[in-house]
Amino acid sequence: MKYRYIFTLIIAVFLTSAFAQDNAGSILTLPQHYDRGVTRRVFSLDADSLSLSDRVTMDSYLRSPQSVAPATESQQEEPSLPSAESLTKTELPVVREVPRTIDEPLEEVNLYVSKPHFWTFSGDYSLQFMQNYISPNWYKSGNSTYSMLGAVVLQYNYNNKQRVKWDNKLELKLGFQSTDADTVNNFKTNEDLIRYTTQFSLRAHKRWYYAAQLIANTQFTKGLKNNDKTVYSDFMSPFNLNISLGMNYVVEALQKKLTGNILFAPFSYRLTYIDRADLETRFGVDEGKHTRNDFGSLINAEVTWKPFDNFKWQTRFYIYTTYKNTLLEWENTLTFQFNRYISANLFIYPRFDDSVSKTTSTLWQLKEYLSVGFAYSM
Repeated sequence: MKYRYIFTLIIAVFLTSAFAQDNAGSILTLPQHYDRGVTRRVFSLDADSLSLSDRVTMDSYLRSPQSVAPATESQQEEPSLPSAESLTKTELPVVREVPRTIDEPLEEVNLYVSKPHFWTFSGDYSLQFMQNYISPNWYKSGNSTYSMLGAVVLQYNYNNKQRVKWDNKLELKLGFQSTDADTVNNFKTNEDLIRYTTQFSLRAHKRWYYAAQLIANTQFTKGLKNNDKTVYSDFMSPFNLNISLGMNYVVEALQKKLTGNILFAPFSYRLTYIDRADLETRFGVDEGKHTRNDFGSLINAEVTWKPFDNFKWQTRFYIYTTYKNTLLEWENTLTFQFNRYISANLFIYPRFDDSVSKTTSTLWQLKEYLSVGFAYSM
């Protein structure tokens, strides 16, 4: 009987210890309080230097979390970040990225990169009827009458928005008139112009540019007067070529309603060429010669003011002087746009030239016309 009790006690102790080991002391061990300091030291960067007690305590937390009692108020301190000194002393492991293989190929993406567009094109086209006035001493001749005028103005400009500008402008105008008073000529020209202007500029400072400009102009056909077969001007008679070097100022004011360019050129060369020998002296060329060369200074301003959508004033002021002779031209075109295709133009053109032969009491000349007709811009 005594051995039976001893054997039963041994079996009970063995079973109890095995159960306690599997449940991490949930029955035989008393609950212990949770210590935040142990957890902070275990998960710190200095975890390799932990004491044996901290390791055992942490092991018990992991094995039997149900046996851990809440921490006391004194133990519920906020965890602090590792000190800078510990970070500098601890060598962090180097993590190397392992390249991943892609089973499926990536989809091709078509990228479109647009190049900067520095060139701009514009054109004005018109076919109009007009009332025309020309002073008796107008240098290309003509008569006051009713007539018809066709005009094309093309511009093709380059501007890279940094330093370089290259402006190109081609003006073509041709007007015809026919009057009952003229019994000799069925048609005569009252407006005849071919003019090309090009200007290459390099930015100097803000709106100021170093500039080189070329202006070339002539006309399409003969210039005649009423009841007179005398030719007063013709194609390449005259032909004027002007090359200038100076500074160009870009005008941009009144919320971009006033725009344009003003060229100040202290160095300017002007070539006058007369193809017809009978017109040489009329345009200041010595008799027996076809050309005349002049050197001087030039101011050329082309400005557009558009205060309203249906009104525009375009002006060109040109003055060239050799310090002996002076040529001044001031062209003014006031355009009233009724709709997209109908407009009215008032053209006023005073001119002064003391290098040509004086046929009247004044060297001032005037040309004016008022026209209404079709117009198109692009």
